[in-house]
Amino acid sequence: MSVDERRRVKRLPREVRERQILDAAVQVFSERGYHNASMDEISDVAGVSKPMIYAYLGSKEDLFAACVQRESANLLEAVAGGVDVDLAPDMQLWDGLRAFFDYVGEQRAGWRVLHRQAISQGGPYSDELVAMRRRAIGLVDTLLVRTATKQGLDEHATSATEALAAAVVGAAESLADWWLDHPEVPSRIVAARLMNLAWMGFGDLVEGNTWSPRG
Repeated sequence: MSVDERRRVKRLPREVRERQILDAAVQVFSERGYHNASMDEISDVAGVSKPMIYAYLGSKEDLFAACVQRESANLLEAVAGGVDVDLAPDMQLWDGLRAFFDYVGEQRAGWRVLHRQAISQGGPYSDELVAMRRRAIGLVDTLLVRTATKQGLDEHATSATEALAAAVVGAAESLADWWLDHPEVPSRIVAARLMNLAWMGFGDLVEGNTWSPRG
């Protein structure tokens, strides 16, 4: 990097510089994995010095934690922002799934860091993922409770919504992880497959129809 280039980097506002470093770190962590990723490579990709990374975002552990926190916050914001609460319940779930898979499709490196790297590292990294999952379950649960209440179902039926929300969030995460290895499938198709699996079942449940084993 030339002297002039370094001067231009130094003039960047802090938030821009941090975003620049985090973008590079997500890319490297996604491609190399946490243990194989080096601060030297992140420095090269970001176009800043390694001391600058330490000064702004701390150690490798701190940097990875910042990546996980940013990606989880951005994902939840994208999903929540993609849902219109004035629409019918099925369209709300559809829009939420579309927003989720659109985000994963556009931010595959970020999802890989979240769902593959953070889980494998455990500790506070996986704790962040667990917290994100709880917030996502809360969003879906709210939708299902609202739907069940509108249908006039009793307390026993509405008490199952959190478990069902956890099931659909888990299915979305697993399908997104599968999708990382099958990027040729359009996001709309992936979302539609889960929507059919989930809502065809939810459609009966919110009407009070349940399955039970014969005999």
